[in-house]
Order: sequence, then structure tokens, then C-alpha cells
Amino acid sequence: MTTVQSLTSAVPEPIARAIEAGAGWLAFDDFMALALYAPGLGYYAGASAKFGRMPQTAGGSDFVTAPELTTLFGQTLAAQVQQALQVTQTREVWEFGAGTGALAQQLLQTLDASGQSLWRYHIVELSGSLQARQRAVLGDYGERVCWHTELPAQMNGVVLGNELLDAMPVKLLARLDGQWHERGVAQGPAGLVWRDRPTALRPPLAIEGDHDYLTEIHPQAEAFVRTLAQRLVRGAVFLIDYGFPEHEYYHVQRHMGTLMCHRGHRADADVLTDVGGKDITAHVNFTGIALAAQEAGLGVLGYSTQGRFLINCGLGARLHSASVPERIMAQRLLTEHEMGELFKVIGLHVGEPWDAIGFSQGDRTHTL
Repeated sequence: MTTVQSLTSAVPEPIARAIEAGAGWLAFDDFMALALYAPGLGYYAGASAKFGRMPQTAGGSDFVTAPELTTLFGQTLAAQVQQALQVTQTREVWEFGAGTGALAQQLLQTLDASGQSLWRYHIVELSGSLQARQRAVLGDYGERVCWHTELPAQMNGVVLGNELLDAMPVKLLARLDGQWHERGVAQGPAGLVWRDRPTALRPPLAIEGDHDYLTEIHPQAEAFVRTLAQRLVRGAVFLIDYGFPEHEYYHVQRHMGTLMCHRGHRADADVLTDVGGKDITAHVNFTGIALAAQEAGLGVLGYSTQGRFLINCGLGARLHSASVPERIMAQRLLTEHEMGELFKVIGLHVGEPWDAIGFSQGDRTHTL
């Protein structure tokens, strides 16, 4: 094994125990799972605001997602959800990782106003603190909204995940001196350290050159999609997140990987410091998601940038009647230097394909 970096940091007890159980080495995906979700330690297990407030708002938060930027996000997404419900002849929505509950509220309000009444809105949420926040926001909907901590054996309806996949634990692979290693975590004299060991694991694409190269692979996100395929009897899936197709993800020049932490609306790459006190994310390999879906029996409805998807779903028309502040916030969803280009949407379906309005123009499925 090779130790490649040392960072001064107190080692939380759950991490120390896991390292000891692993004979002094903990795979990064296991470390990331503990850092985000372990009771008493994990970032999402804590009661901090996490997201939903802009930096200038009293109390603040660590980051903000599209539904908190503007209600126009959920109102526009509702057009695609409504079409999917009609085509698949279902009346349920399943949202994974519903955050503040803002997206659920926007969708329920918009669908009710359109006459597309849902029988049930399901939220799959592992965080007790976030679930409590969601219940406060969605309390008026009574039994129409229900919560789960695991998937049922069978599901019907439209499945949504907004910034869901990026928080799923990833494995780290490092090419050092021409040899591939899996990067994990160990306990050093001053705290946590990076430690590498040789591995047979490889990125899905060969990386040109012989320079040192750090990247991620995504077995958990791909396993999640395969599980959806096994359990979704009738319906469709729409996943929205930041990421790239495979040939961009594993570009020869992307040699530092995409791993990043978020706290107080600032980003840093020091994942071994303040464990449990900040979010840890990685960009999504959408080619891997599409392949996992297809191998498990789902088809791909389309793949596009978030900006193009929202325009296809009618955001432009909604902007005409929006206030100036609403228009300003909505532009962040569309512009290339904000969320419009980096964020992507992939649609998946059960059974026969159909023409989803979100991919009617600018579909990039051919790039996957």
C-alpha cells in the first residue's frame, strides 16, 4: 500500500472502527457512505440546514438546488410528469431524496391545478431531519404524501431524482506511475490519510497516456438504477444531476477527478477534514447510468441538458408572465455557465418507448 496524502483531522469513531475492521484500510465508497449517512456522524443524518437557503438568507445553508431557486422549476417539470402519468396510465410519483420538500410541493400544486390529480406522492428519504422538514412543508396534503426508507417490492408511477445520484458513494481509482490502484482511507499519526492499493478495477474507458490520473467509478448509482428496473412495473424515470457522458467524464485531461465537498455555499476538495460536517459529491457518468438501465430492462427516453429539457417543457412561456426576480433566478437554470449545461436529464421507461416532451429538441442520447 502507498500513502499519498496526510491531513490533520480527528478520526470519528465510526470511521476508526471501520478502518480497524478492514485491517487498516477502508475503501472510499464505504468511507463516503459513513461520512454522509452514518447515524450520529453522517452529514445527512444531522440537523443542519444543509440546503434550501441562499447565502444572504438568515441562518444560511450549505447549498441550494433548483426547486429552492425558483418555483418555476417544479412547475415546468410538472409538464413532463403529467405527460408521463398519462402515457403510462399511472397516478403515483416516487421522489428519491426530496430535500426540503419544495419540488414535491411545486409538483402537487401544479398537477392539482391542471386537473391531473395524483393518488399518492411517495418520498423515499433516509434522513430523519430532512423527512421532518418535508412533513412540515407538505402537511396539508395529508395521506396523499407518504414516506419510505426503502423501496417496495413493486412500484408503479413516475420516479424522480433531482441531485440524487451525485450523493451516492463512489469508488476512487488512481493511476500512479502507470499502475492502477484503488484509493481508500487509513488512520495515520495525525489523523486520516489517503492510502492506495493495487487493484484489478479499471475505468470503463482506457485513459490515454501514462500520466497520474484520479477518477471515480459508480457501482452504487448503477446498482440503484438496476434495482429500479427490477421493481418498476409500469412507469417512467427522470433523473436530473450534474455530470457527463462517458467520453467526457474520462477525458485524458480530467486527471483530478470530480470529487467535491460543499459547505456554506463554498466548495472544497478536502474530503478527509470535518468528516460529517459537509456534503461530499461526485459528478455522474450518464453513460454508465444508461447502460445499467438498459441491461436491467429499461429503455432510454432521452438525454439532454437541463436547460434544453426545461425549455422543451415550456419554461420559456412561463417566463413571459413571471416577475423580474423570478426571471433572474430562472436564468440560472438555463444558462451555460450556471446549471443549464452542466446539469443533465436522463429519462428511462418501462415497455414500449414514447416521445417525451422534455427531449423533443436537443436530445443527446447519441452522445452516451
